[in-house]
Amino acid sequence: QVQLVESGGGLVQPGGSLRLSCAASGSIFSINAMGWYRQASGKQRELVARISSTTNYADSVKGRFTISRDNAKNTVYLQMNSLKPEDTAVYYCNADLSGWQTGMFKSVNYWGKGTLVTVSS
Repeated sequence: QVQLVESGGGLVQPGGSLRLSCAASGSIFSINAMGWYRQASGKQRELVARISSTTNYADSVKGRFTISRDNAKNTVYLQMNSLKPEDTAVYYCNADLSGWQTGMFKSVNYWGKGTLVTVSS
C-alpha cells in the first residue's frame, strides 16, 4: 500500500508560478516511477509529467514545468512556471508500482486525492 498526499494548489494569475508537492508513504520501496496528471473540467485525465530514471513531459508543458524528486523526503515536486488559463485543472499525484510477479505482469497504480490549480485574472 502506498499513500499519496498532494499540496500546493491554489489560485494564481496568468504568468505566475506554483509548486506542487506529493509526499509518499507506505511501501515506497516498490515505487518504480511517479508522475503528475491533471483533469480539466469536461476533459479526460492526462499525463503532465513523469519521473523514474528519466523524465518526460506533455508537449503542452515542456519548457514551463519541471518534475523533480527528493528521495530523502519521499517527495516529488512539480514546479509550474508561466502558467496559462488552460493549465487550470485538478492535479493528481501518481505512483507506479507495476512489474513482473511470478511470470505475470501486474499493473499497480496509486493516486492522491488531487489538488486544484486555478489560473485566472
